[in-house]
Amino acid sequence: MKLITHDATAHRLSWRGACDAILAGHRRPRAEIGDTFLGPSDATLLSRAAYIPDLGYGVKSVSVVAGNAARGLPTVQGAMLVFAPGDGALSAVIESRLVTEFKTAADSVLGAELLARPDSRTLLVVGAGTVARSLVRAYSAIFPGLERIAVWARDADKARAFAEPFRDEGLPVEPAPDLAAAAAEADIVSTATMTRTPILRGDWIRPGTHVDLIGAFKADMREADDALIAGGRLFVDSRETTLHHIGELMIPLASGALREADVRADLYDLAAGAEGRTSPRDITVFKNGGGAHLDLMIAGYIASVA
Repeated sequence: MKLITHDATAHRLSWRGACDAILAGHRRPRAEIGDTFLGPSDATLLSRAAYIPDLGYGVKSVSVVAGNAARGLPTVQGAMLVFAPGDGALSAVIESRLVTEFKTAADSVLGAELLARPDSRTLLVVGAGTVARSLVRAYSAIFPGLERIAVWARDADKARAFAEPFRDEGLPVEPAPDLAAAAAEADIVSTATMTRTPILRGDWIRPGTHVDLIGAFKADMREADDALIAGGRLFVDSRETTLHHIGELMIPLASGALREADVRADLYDLAAGAEGRTSPRDITVFKNGGGAHLDLMIAGYIASVA
């Protein structure tokens, strides 16, 4: 049994390897998944489990404790258990933040690789937190032709501070002072915020853009307005974990602005050859919903490298 920590292992992983692991996982039979939530809303234990034939079983359990910041502790703490497919033996225990870091960004960047224009040159990242840092590195690895990476945050000082270390690494990251203007110039827009009301408008997005929506993960959260969700070619990583679970889709479904049939494909469909982008002028929209099956796919990759 391997005990795998973030700091000892992250440098051994690659974004190419993470994206390939998720794509390969979606060429296997569809996963069986289940989530449980225990405890009060401000101190919850979240457990997400998955089973994929020939890949095995995985359970990622994390505590999410709102008061931990004041205690000098991480808000989210946990681990993932990986069990072998044949005999069910415990094969690895992986620090949860390692799994989540690579799963979240690789999910989105794989979606972009399948849906965005291959000649994309400008990326806009909306948000300046932990996920945004992973997105800059993941997109740079999978889209080496990027010439400009703009970052927008509500706090302009935070965006400037976010960009500085990347310039030292030689990555073309710069703060964007105006969100609407930056969105109108981008070939790819990736949002990773905690907003509960739409922050990205459809009338800002030019033809040919790929939009990657990450931040909304609860029923009352969304990042894109109805015009964007209903006006583009809409894709999700998994119908099972997005359609009736996340506000990004639940809210426009409830209002009638969106129909379930408007979701053209998920990653299982795309991996099997479903049509994605049909024209250089298509606006493609991808909702990253996460899910335990993605954790298990990434955990298998991590365990193989560690």
